[in-house]
Amino acid sequence: MKSKCILQVSTVLLMMCVLFTSCQNKQKADLILLNANVYTVDQNMDQAEAIAVKDGKFLAVGTSQKISNTYQSEQTLDLEGRSVYPGFIDGHCHFYGLGMNSQQADLMETSSYKEMLKRLADFVEQNPREFILGRGWDQNDWEDTSYPTKKGLDSLFPETPVVLSRIDGHAYLVNQKALDLAGITYETKVTGGEIVLKDGEPTGVLIDNPMEMVKNIIPHPDRATMVKALLDAQEQCFQYGLTTVNDAGLSKEVILLIDSLQQAGSLDIRLYAMINNTPSDLDYFLDRGVIKTNKLHVQSVKAYADGALGSRGAALKAPYSDQHNHFGALITPVSEIQKLAERLAQTDYQLNTHAIGDSANVVVLKAYQKALEGKQNKRWKVEHAQVIDQEDFHYFSDNIIPSVQPTHATSDMYWAEERLGSERIEGAYAYKQLLDHAGRIVLGTDFPVEYVSPFLTFYAATARKDVKGYPEPGFQVEQALSREETLKGMTIWAAYSNFEEDEKGSIEVGKWADFVILDKDIMTIPLEEIPALKAHKTFVAGKQVY
Repeated sequence: MKSKCILQVSTVLLMMCVLFTSCQNKQKADLILLNANVYTVDQNMDQAEAIAVKDGKFLAVGTSQKISNTYQSEQTLDLEGRSVYPGFIDGHCHFYGLGMNSQQADLMETSSYKEMLKRLADFVEQNPREFILGRGWDQNDWEDTSYPTKKGLDSLFPETPVVLSRIDGHAYLVNQKALDLAGITYETKVTGGEIVLKDGEPTGVLIDNPMEMVKNIIPHPDRATMVKALLDAQEQCFQYGLTTVNDAGLSKEVILLIDSLQQAGSLDIRLYAMINNTPSDLDYFLDRGVIKTNKLHVQSVKAYADGALGSRGAALKAPYSDQHNHFGALITPVSEIQKLAERLAQTDYQLNTHAIGDSANVVVLKAYQKALEGKQNKRWKVEHAQVIDQEDFHYFSDNIIPSVQPTHATSDMYWAEERLGSERIEGAYAYKQLLDHAGRIVLGTDFPVEYVSPFLTFYAATARKDVKGYPEPGFQVEQALSREETLKGMTIWAAYSNFEEDEKGSIEVGKWADFVILDKDIMTIPLEEIPALKAHKTFVAGKQVY
């Protein structure tokens, strides 16, 4: 009996010794995820079960058994089958603008001008101010789809300037007080846009370049307001699994503020900044070359070729189908686009140009092709690439990449054919065709023009329907992307377009541990369930941020 007890004790001690030795041999990780459904988005689109993270980067990717046998961590999560994806990258948005808009009147999804005025009046009653700003109206959603006028604003706010941005950011509705402060009258002439007149007098609607005169009178926000805007925008992005955002047009002031907040540790989101195409900003950044930290990347310039289709500011080769002899307009003259392209082609900076209409797109594509002749790995982007003439798709390549926003297709589909006609619409929102020519396509939201959610992006790209399931077959469904193509467009292809494919965009050893966990698998659930998704957890550099 005594010998049996000794034997049992010896066995327990041996087992403890083995376990102790085993633990000693395991490598330490900061975070381990087990029993997951991991979409690595690597070259082979491999799937895995587990991840180990160390010092903010992926340390190992593999099976749960292998990871648990090799690594140990005080923070180990059993995901119980939940799906994991690389952190989503929004290829085109207005991050700072989103934060600033949260401090303005929200006019999105109003059904009439009357409802818009009521919402604005309610906002001002609760938020009294000396200069009233709002955003999001869209006359295309109203029963009367003609442009509104300033009459209602003048009645409500005769002495307080009011500036209301259309949903696409390419038109303002302002009151008389704002017109007076900006010095705009019926005699004012501005190229590259329109001051809409009725009976010879300004209606209060300004399209594209004339908006600059009003922007000059809008009070500049103080630093505290700007900081709050950035932190508010970050909070919204993390809720949807966005870990990198491409902000399509920032000033030197905002970029330096972002850098200071990131360096201080209060802003965790990674940001690819497109600098504004202004002389002072160009000179400042081009003289310094590419700026790259762990969170901030400044290597591109945002230019505008034309306006938006919804406000009929997009530049078309032939007249609008619903407005006689109206072609839209180029915001930036052809010669200036060419000059900018030639200048940037001599630098490491990328040119990212907003182009909506087929005329604007061909101007940009030709300027790109000429400036990039003989140059490799420049990765210039056409932002929106919304309406392309069939004979111009061939310009897209490894060096000229389309950057599109799929929810634009499902937002515009109700009226786009009226603007373009049955033939021209075939080359609009043609994402599959763009991908076939370029080999990659970058996906984004353009928030706050559209909603922040990348899940709406995913749904619009694959289903080509609105959230109510309209239209039943899908809008131009032959241009839909597959789920795999869509996931790549929100991760590795977006990273590639930012010259960051070696550090993010996929779950691979050595890359930043930016990832999102979802309760449902976006790659397999019914399409109609995708719009309602939100992130279960979001991580940046292995740190849980949501």
